[in-house]
Amino acid sequence: MKLYWRNVTILTIPLTLLLYCCSSNKPTEEEVSRQITETGMAVREAFKNADLETIKLYHHPEVTKALAYNNLQIGREEVLSGLKSTMESFDLEFLDEKVTEKFIYKNDLVIKQMLFALRLIPKNGDEPFVFRGRTLLILERSDESPTGWATIHEIIQPYQE
Repeated sequence: MKLYWRNVTILTIPLTLLLYCCSSNKPTEEEVSRQITETGMAVREAFKNADLETIKLYHHPEVTKALAYNNLQIGREEVLSGLKSTMESFDLEFLDEKVTEKFIYKNDLVIKQMLFALRLIPKNGDEPFVFRGRTLLILERSDESPTGWATIHEIIQPYQE
């Protein structure tokens, strides 16, 4: 009987270690996709409500945004400053979003490329207009973000006919 328990113990320890090492707390691609969708919805709602404090939560402190060829913003404070300036002149509303490529999920990063349309409503009474473009968005895991993801890098390519 001693030999039996010894053999069971010898087999149990490596199997337990193997199962422990193979199990992962890493979320599935479907879970990450849901989290990224929630992040996008929260950001769009915050833009609509001109809620800079909420928008801040979804941007990494070292975020870099290329909003146009001659408009590179480095750091969350610079991005928020530019956005505050825009929101003083316009109300913003996302009209639609179309993912043009399946997002790429690697470790703690998500890369997402999409088409978007943003309605800008001038606060001075001028006619509203729509800004369309394509964005390449890179999100990183973030404990500060309510959904666990924050933008670390974004490049916007305006639509031109």
